[in-house]
Amino acid sequence: MAKIIPFKAVKPTRAIVGLVAARPYQSYTVDERESRMDFNPFSFLHIVNPGYKYDQEVTGKKRYKLVKNRYSEFKEDGVFVTDEKPSLYVYKIVNRHGQEFNGIIAATSAEDYENDVIKKHEDTITKREQTFKTYIQTVGFNAEPVLLTYPDNNVISNIIKETQKEHAEFEFTMTYRDTHYLWKIDNKDSIAIIQNEFKQMETIYIADGHHRSASSYLLYKDEKEQNPNHNGSESYNFFMSYLIPESDLVIHEFNRLIKDLNGLTKEEFLIKLDAVYRIENRGIIPYNASKSHHFSMYLDGEFYSLYLRKTNYKFKTALDELDAQLLYKTILQPILGIDDLRNDNRIEYVNGTHEMITIKTSVDSGEFAVGFGMCPSNVEQMKQIANEGLKMPPKSTYILPKLRSGITIYEY
Repeated sequence: MAKIIPFKAVKPTRAIVGLVAARPYQSYTVDERESRMDFNPFSFLHIVNPGYKYDQEVTGKKRYKLVKNRYSEFKEDGVFVTDEKPSLYVYKIVNRHGQEFNGIIAATSAEDYENDVIKKHEDTITKREQTFKTYIQTVGFNAEPVLLTYPDNNVISNIIKETQKEHAEFEFTMTYRDTHYLWKIDNKDSIAIIQNEFKQMETIYIADGHHRSASSYLLYKDEKEQNPNHNGSESYNFFMSYLIPESDLVIHEFNRLIKDLNGLTKEEFLIKLDAVYRIENRGIIPYNASKSHHFSMYLDGEFYSLYLRKTNYKFKTALDELDAQLLYKTILQPILGIDDLRNDNRIEYVNGTHEMITIKTSVDSGEFAVGFGMCPSNVEQMKQIANEGLKMPPKSTYILPKLRSGITIYEY
């Protein structure tokens, strides 16, 4: 039984929402960030990078307090306004490739996270969890939803479609050429119907935002323990999420680039590969993997196809079936000596929205020795791994949509 509730979102005014909304801070280059902050006083980047005002790099709790100050200033200046009534929000994104995503922004339950109603498929790093927990505890708000997915539901879909027939509260296009729309649902009957549909769902799944949801759960635990009058209705019991149906979720792979062959010559490396894969030289024309358990490889100016010799590999769990895990267990770890996929500086990742020519260019530059391409996993694999209580390797999925900060804000 998944629990969602409406909340009073803090939102930019319609006139400037397109100027406020921002990608995640780390996704900008230094030059991009500075350009936006130099010429756009409304950018949410001014809030998350408060030291820019003083031409200083500010870190830790000092930064968090300044973030809170900048946020308060935006509210005082009328950039942000708090909704009068608790609402759900229908949110639509159409990206530059014409892919469309439709869902609902709501507050989801930290208790559901604790009880595994909200399921996870990725490991999180304890230090990052604690850091972000301290951050949201200090600043008192969260400005980017966790992306959750749920089984397709006709009742919810029909309410979304009916809501979208009305004039959108927000409609704006970013420089990335993705267009965003937002509608408000504050009708109690419609909200109750949507809540009831979610109550009938045994599980929903985190698609993107594992650290944000884990940090929100830690905040919930902290605040609950410190509040002698805790009753379960406090804002810290929930965190903001964007819930979309499984059919709307788009999953790309992350391809792998490796800086060296672990002391092997090209010939020695291919011989070791041959024990596990049937190898075919595909020449100089870019080649893509075409099905699961099948990889493309670029090495020394040529593309290869790798087909798993299944007699040498046993599939016991849903995780074993995952191509990112298969590549790790059969090549990256035993042959190339990469044990820690998260921290080894010999490996880098390229999301699957880029063509294989990107892998070729990176290897041809001399910075990398070999590159691997794979097919993306699917929603069912992600769910099965989560259902079995397993975790995908780092950088197994690149999931769309990618959300913007500052469009709806949840206050604690």
